[in-house]
Amino acid sequence: MQSFDVVIAGGGMVGLALACSLQGSGLRIAVLENRQPNDAPLPTIPAVRVSAINAASERLLQHIGAWDDIIAQRVNAYQGMEVWDHDSFGKIAFHSEEYGFSHLGHIIENQVIQRALWQRASQLSDITLLAPAQLKDVAWGENEAFITLDDQRLLSARLVVGADGAHSWLRQHADIPLTFWDYGHHALVATIRTQEAHQSVARQVFHGDGILAFLPLADAHLSSIVWSVSPLEAERLCALDNEEFNKILASTFDLRLGVCQVVSERQSFPLTGRYARSFAAQRLALIGDAAHTVHPLAGQGVNLGFMDAAELAFEIKRLQREGKDFGQHMYLRRFERKRKHSAAVMLAGMQGFRELFAGNNPAKKLLRDIGLTLADRLPGVKPQLVRQAMGLNDLPEWLESKRLQLK
Repeated sequence: MQSFDVVIAGGGMVGLALACSLQGSGLRIAVLENRQPNDAPLPTIPAVRVSAINAASERLLQHIGAWDDIIAQRVNAYQGMEVWDHDSFGKIAFHSEEYGFSHLGHIIENQVIQRALWQRASQLSDITLLAPAQLKDVAWGENEAFITLDDQRLLSARLVVGADGAHSWLRQHADIPLTFWDYGHHALVATIRTQEAHQSVARQVFHGDGILAFLPLADAHLSSIVWSVSPLEAERLCALDNEEFNKILASTFDLRLGVCQVVSERQSFPLTGRYARSFAAQRLALIGDAAHTVHPLAGQGVNLGFMDAAELAFEIKRLQREGKDFGQHMYLRRFERKRKHSAAVMLAGMQGFRELFAGNNPAKKLLRDIGLTLADRLPGVKPQLVRQAMGLNDLPEWLESKRLQLK
């Protein structure tokens, strides 16, 4: 049996960020990942799954030593955001320079972040990467958890962390109830070449039946789209030939970037909100999608997960310094309270925002158009929206003191 202090189930972006955040603590860390990482060269066309990494997550990635490797690959800093209501007057726009920032965030392919974090974790002597490794059983003891992998390897840990995604095996195995709801939408994702350059501005249009976002990639004429529509409409759009799809896409986007050309496959997946009733238990903590999933409307899913990792790492190191058993639920409750609050605020905000912008009811349309216009023009509103978009309102205290090197 191999003994560790912390075993992290899930070698995705959030799980690896936690492992790297624990460096220098003297703790023995293991990361279990069921797939071998892909180290093949990046394809010419960017992958369709990307994340909008905000300033708070950038600060964490800088702190753990992965950021330089990320930005050496294919990333794009975006300086502006535009949101508008289709066929109406409601709109809001802001630019980072207006508020003293060089950028609002970065659009990065998930595989780029994952690779850089895996590479960083592999360089740290206190982290053991086990891949492929699949959980088979976990027995919860008073002082340790005992883990059996599917190849019969045995591990023990003072704390097991579930970073194993929305369908978390660990969450289910620990019988933690889950509140969930179907957003009634699927997200269609693809990479698009546009006639006009995106100028590093993220754009989002609300139309009665859905939400369409264009996220600017490193190539000035390439964007990643996230199109939130009904399941039937997503199926129809995926089945269209490229020419017809391009026409509908450009029209829905009000031709803001001219003619559109899809240059990748089109993928569609259902959107479900999830909120675990508990983010921690005896010898167990949940982070990232294992604890919560939100609508991609604000692009905050992975950023919430990174802040979970930052908060949990801080609590583990603090408790370790104080000689306390960080695997005990009574000590994990501080982490749980903070992260449950942040996730609940984000989930509620996204739900309210989505409901306001759903449908073409004339009264609701007028209300949201007036709301957008007021938010765009009233002093003091946009600075708060900028801070929210950059994740600065959800930054753990220990990261606030770290100087953000805006590049």
